Amino acid sequence: MGQPIGATGPVEFGEFEVIETCFRPLAGAGAFDLTDDAAMLAPPPGHDLVLTADAIACGVHFFADDPPDLIARKALRVNLSDLAAKGATPLCYLLAAAFPAPFDKTWIAAFASGLAADQAEFGISLSGGDTIRVAAGSSGPTISITAIGAVPTGTMVRRAGGQPGDHLFVTGEIGGAAAGLACLLGETSLIGDLSGAERAVAIERYHLPRPRCGLANTVRAHASAAIDISDGLVGDCDKLAVASGCSATIDANTVPLHGALSGNGASADIVAAAITGGDDFEILAAIPPGQIAPFTAAAADVGIGVTDIGMLGEAGDSPAPISVLLDNQPLRLPRRSYVHSRAGDHERAGDPGSDGN
Repeated sequence: MGQPIGATGPVEFGEFEVIETCFRPLAGAGAFDLTDDAAMLAPPPGHDLVLTADAIACGVHFFADDPPDLIARKALRVNLSDLAAKGATPLCYLLAAAFPAPFDKTWIAAFASGLAADQAEFGISLSGGDTIRVAAGSSGPTISITAIGAVPTGTMVRRAGGQPGDHLFVTGEIGGAAAGLACLLGETSLIGDLSGAERAVAIERYHLPRPRCGLANTVRAHASAAIDISDGLVGDCDKLAVASGCSATIDANTVPLHGALSGNGASADIVAAAITGGDDFEILAAIPPGQIAPFTAAAADVGIGVTDIGMLGEAGDSPAPISVLLDNQPLRLPRRSYVHSRAGDHERAGDPGSDGN
């Protein structure tokens, strides 16, 4: 882990010096070099803008001593994941950052370097925002990002739109972030006896989401509905099914678990924890039967694994819109989703969590 902000004796930074030194080099077209009160953005001809906003807070989404560059990259990537699930190409973002006083020059510079690295990787730039100081005694920074992308007019993929008979596909692997958090917290019920290398991979998966931006065009071309998995596979499938007016069934035997969880065969409890934990930031997409072959072929072309894990059905009377089966039997779930500020839910002290979108 890194050092908490201010832990090594901060070199104090003023707000305008923060903007001038750390954030102005990140500004893109239409940002006026961060010298104005607002930016200007014209959508590409024939396109709609897609907007999403997520915040991450110290003590809830990251530890105070996490590396600042990774905190920045996580903050940006959770928003890029939303854009990818909508089929959108990233354009720019706004950053609102609340840092503890005094501003720590070294910490904030490292934070900005993380943003710069991901701007280069994902083709997005900073258009503006705000930098403020939080009250003394605060546990650490809170970072809010609004990301803006574009899709050809009328083609944004919504949660609504799925139909009975559509297959449910998920990208990548599920449960890696939950396993990484368990490693950091020293909890063994989910991860069991992992090697040092397996622990490192899981922790990296928690710190650094992998937004599936390379699949955005494929989702837009072939999915009837889609959502990014931020609060747990089961809970986010609930949201997609409700929005689409459908029921759904997930075959937990087919869910691609993170390698550290599946290597020796995962117990029912581990499967349940993995598919209800947060911070996966994969995409769940409803694919009509006639689109499955081109969808899977296009995903293979961009090197992103996709797995068929279930199906949408006719809406039923059950209060739980989806059923989860393991070995053809209902799987007992400790919960369905991470929910912020719900009585009985832990936040950073024990559960990962993300946006409520």
